[in-house]
Amino acid sequence: MNEPQHPTSTPVETVTVIGLGPMGQAMTRVLLAAGHRVTVWNRTPDRVGGVLAAGAALAATPAEALRASRLVLLSLTDHRAMYDVLDGATGSLAGRTLANLGSDTPDRSREAAAWAARHGADFLTGGVMVPAPMVGAPGAHVYYSGDPEVMERHRAVLALLGEPKYLGEDPGLAQLMYQAQLAVFLSTLSALMHATAMLGTAGVRAAEALPELLASADRIGAILRAGEPHPGSGIDAGEHPGRLSTVTMMGATADHIVETSTVLGLDPALPLAVRAHYRYAVEHGHGGDNWTRIIDAVRAPGPR
Repeated sequence: MNEPQHPTSTPVETVTVIGLGPMGQAMTRVLLAAGHRVTVWNRTPDRVGGVLAAGAALAATPAEALRASRLVLLSLTDHRAMYDVLDGATGSLAGRTLANLGSDTPDRSREAAAWAARHGADFLTGGVMVPAPMVGAPGAHVYYSGDPEVMERHRAVLALLGEPKYLGEDPGLAQLMYQAQLAVFLSTLSALMHATAMLGTAGVRAAEALPELLASADRIGAILRAGEPHPGSGIDAGEHPGRLSTVTMMGATADHIVETSTVLGLDPALPLAVRAHYRYAVEHGHGGDNWTRIIDAVRAPGPR
């Protein structure tokens, strides 16, 4: 019986995936499902079985994996891992495009792009904004930066992983956006756990608390859009009109959260950090401004 053919809007080509953690495996399966030939390599062999069974080809070495494809997706922990894997295979880099979809700093992304160029390879920085199970699903998106011509050359294949959002030529931009998005995400996770711990001191179970807290988190965007004029426009213009919420008002709430957390015996690190931003704005004469004024504190790091 013939295997079903997976429709694809792009010509069939070979793509290499190096790094078969959950994200690398998900990307491999999406590419295979679209009808592409996929060559894989992983430092430990225990992760290759599933994708081989799905139709991927296993390269014996990183150099062989590079030679198999013009487009090479790197799903590694960071750029240090990229160098560890590829430093012994630099002779096979020429003419390839490395799309690094791991996490690292913007500066190290720029250094990695220069390293690739010295070996004759193009380089795209990527930031995948969904967990592995959502790769290739509706709503998935990936930020990219690097040479625009290289981006366009591979856009159709990369679009299979999620909507490509190209930010510009600077190789560091995609990682900067990725880190900014994760700053919101990770801070929110810590805030959810802090709030859950607060309610837990009164006997409220996490199973009861989290639905309420998550509903509040979901409403934040709508609340901000319905209140003051678009906060981003005001920040860009250096304007922070406090018509509905002021630094002083929000700062008083921040004081109360610190006090409550301390009395409850919880770690006050997160609420103390938040309170410091509001106190900075008040101390610099901006108590009557909108809460967005706290960006001044973020831009002027130092002891509070």
